[in-house]
Amino acid sequence: MAGFWDQAQTFFWNLIHRPTLIDYIDILIIAFLIYQLVLLTRETRAIQVLKGLAVIIVASYASELIGLTALNWVLRSILNNGVIALLILFQPELRKALEQLGRSAKIDHTQAQDESERIVDEITQCLLRLSRRRVGALIVFEQRTGLKDVTETGTSIDSIISAPLLENIFEPNTPLHDGAVIIRGQRIMSAACVLPLSESSSISRDLGTRHRAGLGVSESTDAIVLIVSEETGVISMARGGKLTRHLDADAIRKQLREMYHEEHSRIWQWRHTKHRLFARKGEAGHDE
Repeated sequence: MAGFWDQAQTFFWNLIHRPTLIDYIDILIIAFLIYQLVLLTRETRAIQVLKGLAVIIVASYASELIGLTALNWVLRSILNNGVIALLILFQPELRKALEQLGRSAKIDHTQAQDESERIVDEITQCLLRLSRRRVGALIVFEQRTGLKDVTETGTSIDSIISAPLLENIFEPNTPLHDGAVIIRGQRIMSAACVLPLSESSSISRDLGTRHRAGLGVSESTDAIVLIVSEETGVISMARGGKLTRHLDADAIRKQLREMYHEEHSRIWQWRHTKHRLFARKGEAGHDE
C-alpha cells in the first residue's frame, strides 16, 4: 500500500508540473473506473464506506502537504491496514461487481431484448383491457425530442412499465386518471400531464379532447401517442400529426416492437461506439 501511495503522489506531481497525453488518458480511464464503481455500489452499504475512505485519502494527502506528521502517520496506517479489512468485509459486493464486469455483451444484449418484449406485452395487455372496459387512456412515448416541459406539468412517477400500474393510473375517479402518461424508454416518467391541443380544422368533430391532445403533441414533437377512446373503446395512434384508428392487438404489438427496436438499436450502437473509443484510447496509451 505504501508503494501505491508513493506512485500516486508521483502521478499527481507529474500531472501538475508536466502533464502529457498519457496523463490525460490515464485520468479518463481512472474517472471511468471510479464512475463504474460508484454505479455498482450506490445501492449497497459499501457506498458509505467508500465515501469515508475518500475522506481519509484526502485528509492524508492534505496533512502531508501541511506538515502534520503525526496525523499523516495515523491516516496512512489506517489506509495501509484497512484495505485488507475492506476486502474481507465487502466480499459479497466485490464478487457481485466482478460478476457484472465479467458479463458478456451478448448476454446484456439478450436481456435488453427480453425487457423490450416484456414492455410490449405489458402495454398491449393494458390497452386491450382498457378498450374492453371503455376506459379512456392517453400514453405518450418520448422519442428524440425531449418532453421535460410536459412531464413537469404532471405527477412524477419514475417507475418500471407494468400493465397493472398503467390500468390503475387511468382508472376513473382516481387522482391521476385525467391527463397523459409520459413514457421515456423503459420507464413511466409522469402521469396526469397536460398536453397542447391540436388546432387543426380537419379533425373530426366526433373526436374529443383526448384525441386532440394526442394529435397536438405529435404535431409539435416526434412523440408517438396511443389513445383509448372512452366513448367507443377504439384504440388509436397519433404520429407526425396524423391519426390512425381502430388498432388491434397485432397492430399495437408491431408498432411498439418497431419503436423499442429502434431505441434499443440506438442505445446499443452508442454503447458499442463508447467501448471502441475507450479501447482505442487504451491502445494509444499502450503504444506510447
